[in-house]
Amino acid sequence: MATGKTRSEVDGTGEAARRISARTVCSAIRDDIVSGFFAPGGRLTEELLAKRYGVSRVPVREALRTLESEGFVRTRRHAGATVAEPTEQEAGDLLEMRSLLEPLGAARAAQRRTQQQLRVLSGLVRLGQERCREGQLSDLPALDGWFHETLAQASGSPGLASLLTQLRRKISWMYAVEQAGRGPGAWEEHAAITDAVARRDAVRARELAAAHVARATAAHRLKHAVNTRRDRI
Repeated sequence: MATGKTRSEVDGTGEAARRISARTVCSAIRDDIVSGFFAPGGRLTEELLAKRYGVSRVPVREALRTLESEGFVRTRRHAGATVAEPTEQEAGDLLEMRSLLEPLGAARAAQRRTQQQLRVLSGLVRLGQERCREGQLSDLPALDGWFHETLAQASGSPGLASLLTQLRRKISWMYAVEQAGRGPGAWEEHAAITDAVARRDAVRARELAAAHVARATAAHRLKHAVNTRRDRI
């Protein structure tokens, strides 16, 4: 071209690819933090992350900024980026926020859900109950996450759905869940919530979701790395 610009610079495909790459890297780093691969307080150098995910430092830098805004990463001047070290108080706040927001999301889902979303919720309930009967408990966490994500999306409120998604990620990072004896009961509760959503009974959906969150909260235990931290003043 006479201008000397590459095609990607003219049509914007290079910028789009960079943004997609940054989102992908952000998701990968977040998953590694939540899983414990990167421990709280651990350093996150651009060089290390770029090598691990096979990208340049540019999308890594963008990903770290996003993760800092989400609370997964802390950046200190002259010290660089590290995995955040949440306190017990911060972890407890997450469960309290979930107890307030998830019932709201269920109530709105009862009012705003689409037929497609209802079909997905019903299908997930069937799968979850089937896995419980067959003893395939390893599938339940993923199905549970999918159920709650769909319920949040059914609220018709992108802001609320985004908050709930972020809460669930952080709770998974900070807490371990005692699954023993919880699987079948949890999916019975999911079924009842779905029935209320199907009937467009917002009051009932809110009540059931609040009870479900309360029972789930009782099964959460702080992970050791978080539990030993003292609250910051």
